[in-house]
Amino acid sequence: MIYGVSLSLVLALLWWVLSGYDKIVLLSFGAASVVIAMILVLRMRILDRETAPFLRLGTLIPYYTWLGSEIAKANVGVVKAALKPEIDITPRLVRVPVEADSDLARCVFANSITLTPGTVTVEIEDDAFLVHAIDGSFTAPEGFAEMNAKAARATDGGAS
Repeated sequence: MIYGVSLSLVLALLWWVLSGYDKIVLLSFGAASVVIAMILVLRMRILDRETAPFLRLGTLIPYYTWLGSEIAKANVGVVKAALKPEIDITPRLVRVPVEADSDLARCVFANSITLTPGTVTVEIEDDAFLVHAIDGSFTAPEGFAEMNAKAARATDGGAS
């Protein structure tokens, strides 16, 4: 119920802000489009916490702030590796264990790895990700474990 109401309100607000219309006729068209979208969401049975992730902004914003700082640190590492006179990188594939309980936490974790310069999530398995890194310095297990825990805490509220 809370997901449906919040999704409806966010869709209506988004429609109104992006359209800029304030005439009754046009606002009623916007309301009709929100109702149609909600009917489709309910009919497809996809209304859950992943459909309305903005309810978790209180935990996601600090996570993405932390992730931004990690991306900045990784950028420095990639630039240092690229600017060395000799090519001194050792690309490797590593299996990263995943302990997230939900699909949302797994998705956020996999995307966070891919967003971080120097690493890409190549394959997703049941209990691990296969990650390509441009250098061995990007494959520290404790870094992946910290990101996994923070992603789970941000999306599941510490369920993992």
